[in-house]
Amino acid sequence: MTGTFTPRPGAAPLPQQIGAQARMETRLLLRNGEQLLIAVVIPLIVLVSGVLAADKVGLDFARSTVDTLTPGVLALAVVSTSFTSLAIATGFERRYGVLKRLGASPLPRGGLLAGKLGGLLVVEAMQVLVIGTAALLLGWSPVVSVTSVLGALCYAGAGTAAFASLGLLLAGTLRAEATLAAANLVYLLLLAGGAVVFPLASYGDFGGVVEWLPSAALGTGLRSTLLDGVVPLTPLLVLAAWTGLGAFATVRTFKWE
Repeated sequence: MTGTFTPRPGAAPLPQQIGAQARMETRLLLRNGEQLLIAVVIPLIVLVSGVLAADKVGLDFARSTVDTLTPGVLALAVVSTSFTSLAIATGFERRYGVLKRLGASPLPRGGLLAGKLGGLLVVEAMQVLVIGTAALLLGWSPVVSVTSVLGALCYAGAGTAAFASLGLLLAGTLRAEATLAAANLVYLLLLAGGAVVFPLASYGDFGGVVEWLPSAALGTGLRSTLLDGVVPLTPLLVLAAWTGLGAFATVRTFKWE
């Protein structure tokens, strides 16, 4: 039949391009052993060791240990994927010229960003499934309601946006090796002193300072939502402010090669 094998050159529809990029980003994240260590293994270790060792090290919370720590560990999982893993992966993509080639492809830069965010959300969903299952086995009993579920999703999305903008800022300005070191260092500092896993009350007077960090805003928001079923506005505003600052700085400084 005439025209059956006529070539039809041209780019695929944008949603199809973004979907393909998101699938590729997901596979790349899941294939990397170091990224899986940061994304899943470390949060699980923090959760299990915190619950089992709370009495021995004198941790005392107003609620049960597993109920208090689990929202913070979920927040830590968001930080590990949307900041540390994204920064490291993007930094090495930039070093090896992958970003330069993607920037010259039919996929627009906004589509590339959407694909990366799509991959992050898929991995984060897997993290929630794994960590949530482990927490339930340890006795976790979150508040489950329409408000708490929607609030947790809002905080997860806002936290992902904030830390992804900061991760891209890091990856787009530093060399790959420096990005690797800086991303891991920031992750450890936030884990230890960023009020992401432990409540602000655990930090005494220093809590008034760290509450303005995106890690503390994410941890506080998820704890309020999953412990009390309320959605405080201030942590969302803090995350939105960090997203704006990170996005503005990234647009101004990001280098594709």
